[in-house]
Formats: sequence, C-alpha cells, structure tokens
Amino acid sequence: MKIDKSKIIRVVLALGILHFAYLFGAYAQETPPAPAAPKSVRIPAVLEKKLANNLTVAVIERKTVPLVTIQLVVKSGAETEKVEKAGLANLTASLLTKGTKTRTATDIAEQIEFLGGSINSGAGWNNTAISITITSDKLEQALAIMSDVVLYPNFEQKEIDLLKTQTLDGLTYNLKQPGFLANYVASAYSFGEHPASGTPASINLIKRENITEFHQKNFQPQNSVLIFTGDIVATKANALAKQYFGKWENKSKNNPTVFKNVGKKNQEAKRILVVDLPNSGQAAVNYTKNLQGVPRIKQNLFFSATVLNSLLGGGYSSRLNQEIRIKRGLSYGAGSSFAWRVGYSNFGTRTQTKNESAAEVAELVLAEVNKLADGSIAESELMPRKSVLTGSFGRNLETTQGLAAAVADLYSFGLPTSELNSYMNNVQTVSDQQIKNFAAANLMGGDIVIVGDYAKFKDDLAKRFPNLKIKVIKADEVDLSKENLRK
Repeated sequence: MKIDKSKIIRVVLALGILHFAYLFGAYAQETPPAPAAPKSVRIPAVLEKKLANNLTVAVIERKTVPLVTIQLVVKSGAETEKVEKAGLANLTASLLTKGTKTRTATDIAEQIEFLGGSINSGAGWNNTAISITITSDKLEQALAIMSDVVLYPNFEQKEIDLLKTQTLDGLTYNLKQPGFLANYVASAYSFGEHPASGTPASINLIKRENITEFHQKNFQPQNSVLIFTGDIVATKANALAKQYFGKWENKSKNNPTVFKNVGKKNQEAKRILVVDLPNSGQAAVNYTKNLQGVPRIKQNLFFSATVLNSLLGGGYSSRLNQEIRIKRGLSYGAGSSFAWRVGYSNFGTRTQTKNESAAEVAELVLAEVNKLADGSIAESELMPRKSVLTGSFGRNLETTQGLAAAVADLYSFGLPTSELNSYMNNVQTVSDQQIKNFAAANLMGGDIVIVGDYAKFKDDLAKRFPNLKIKVIKADEVDLSKENLRK
C-alpha cells in the first residue's frame, strides 16, 4: 500500500496547531485581563422629612422602572432583647404578617399577591424591618396593608404556637449542622452576644405577653424610619406617609431600653474551642474575634476593614479561598466577614472540610490572618479586590430593594445618607498600609472554633497547637445561657 506523505504531514501540522491552541487557551484562562477602572455611581439625594409624631420619612426618587420599595425600619433588633428571651425580636417581626385585627394571615398573603407585590419582615441584631415592593400604581393599596400589619398586629396565639414550633424544628435540625453550630456557639463564646434567631430554651420561654410588650415598647414612630425608593416623588411619599402612619402614637418620650451585650472585654490572647459532633460528615472551622473600639460609625476603620475583608475572604479569588480550596482542595469554599454593631464589631472566618483536615485548615486560616499584618499586599492584588466591592455596591443600588436596604443600614447606625455617594471613593483610597495596620491592631489573638468529630482530628490539633489549651464540649451539652456553655 502506497503511503501519501503529504497527508501525514498535513495531519501532523493540524495536530500541532490544535495543541498550540489548547496551550494558548489554557494560558489565557490563567491570566485574566486587568479590571477596568471603576465606574462612578451617583445616587439622588435622600429627601428627608419628619412627621408630627417624629416618624422620619426618607425618599429617593428613581424613575427608571415603575417600581417602588417601601421599607419601615425600627431601630431595635436583637440587641434590645434580654438574653433569656433571645429570638424575641425576630419572632415579633415574623408575626406581623400573620394577622391583624381586620386581616388574617391568609388575607394578607392573598391581597399582596393580588397586587403583584411581595411583603417581608424580620429582625437582625441592629434593627427590625418590614418591606413591600410593588408597582407604583398599586402603592396606596400596599401601604394600607403595610400600616395595618405594623400598627395593628393581632399576635394570635395559634400563630405564635405555630411559629415557635417551626423555629424550634429549624433549630433542632440546624444544631446538628457543623457550620450553623460553629456560628451559634461563637456568638456567645467569642462575641459575648446571643443568636438573633434564639435558642431552644429561649424560644420555649417566650410568651404572647413578651411579644406584645416588645412591639409596644419598640415599634414607635420616634424610633423608626419609613423609606421610599423608586418611582415616586417626595411630595406624594410624604402625603402617603402622613395618611397611613400619621396617627401612629409614641408610647413613651424616650427610645426603648437597650439590653444589648457590648461584646467580650479583656479577651484571652487565643483559645481553641471544639464542639464534638460525633459522626458528622464534615468539620466547620471558624476563626472569631470581637473587636472593641471598631464600631460602624468610625469610617476610617470601617473602610479599612471592608477592603481587608474583600482581600482575605470576600469572594472566590480571595486569599482564604485561594489557599484552602484552589491550591489544596481542602474545602468547597472559605470566606470571612465583619458583623457591625453600634459600639463594636465582630470578625470571623468560616469554612468546612473533612474532619481529618480540620486542624490543618485551622493552621492555614491563622497563617492567612497573620499575613495581613506581616506580609506584603501588592497593588496588582489589591485593585481587583476593591473593584469587587465597588462593582457589587453599584449593582446592589440598581434595584429599589437594594437601595432601600443601603439607606436603612445608614439610618440604623446614625450615619449621614451622603455616604452613598462617597462609598466608592472611600474604598479606592484605602492603602495597603492601612490594611496592615488594621490587621495588626485588631485581628490577632482571636478564637479557633471547630465543630466536628473530635476523635478524627484530636491528635493532629494537639500536635499543631501544642501551647494552647483545647476546650471540648459535646454538641448535645451546649447551653449558651451558661457561662461555661454546658448544660
């Protein structure tokens, strides 16, 4: 058989070209283009007015789409509840849409659905919020429902019992999940707080009279802000606010008493807490630190922390995820966050891994935190992380819901609404030295909290941290109401 050499040569050349193309494509994927310069975001001024009852009305006009979000923010959340009644704020908020003196829970749901809108309520640590998003032509009907659920909730006993049962069922399930349990325990162990969602013991203790008392003391116009964002003018918003909330009365001259914990003081240099959860499929590994003297209102610290967090654990390309997931394959993801309070803040990292690698991951997390203070931060690394922040900020403000949430956050901390337009510049001006200084001053000496099957990482943990005492609590013995966290 005669061989056609020219065909062979063509095939070899074709394979060579394909191989080169593959290598070039792989290389191109590994070297993404540099991020473009951040686009500016200009938010219309917040138009503010106070009603005769001291309810603050804040309006941002944006007529790009015929939608309006109305959000009522009550500046009281889990911080105003006693520890033994943890979860009271969130239960109260959730029950608002479960019936009023003139509407059942079904009525409320059906009427909002008929209008083509949505209604949501809930409480966090700093505030309680109820919001509605609706087309602008249905605004008045939606406000009638909103004012009804805020001012005249019925708190029917059967709805309370149902919600408590659902909450307890959720806690029963979640307290067997390593990730949830790690955060749950850290709230008391590291932060000196309590879970805003409550504990099994506290939920069981909450009675109807506690809910009605919380509503009466905290839901007052002088303690609230009514926010309108979207397709509405300020004159109309103020008129509607007066129509539906103008008769809302203050029950006292002063704002509600705050029972909040103020975080840990004089915390030990470094501790390890293990919550032993036998037969757990994975281990949760958290590094946690309460930051006294780092409240939300200190703008220089807030923006240094914000950029630091983006660098450390604020996304897929952050250092924690690069080191733990991408380089080593020890987890599906790792991240970090700051939880801001009026007088302080809480910092934490989080990840999950197989039990056998829990100690190794804890060591890696500590190394990355330490590098923030001791290592270098190249501009080529810092610029993309800032772009992530400014890009996310701009996208969030494109929706009426996102814009209302951003305004609500500022009012909750008593910050000027002008920060909306200074945010991007404040992010861009944070330097690598500011990040290093912040890390050195605030992030060292935190707690390692691990929830998992202790038998599988006990020896490795002791080997990697020989100078630290390891406190171990069985998962079924955890009780956050006790100082030693044990039943």
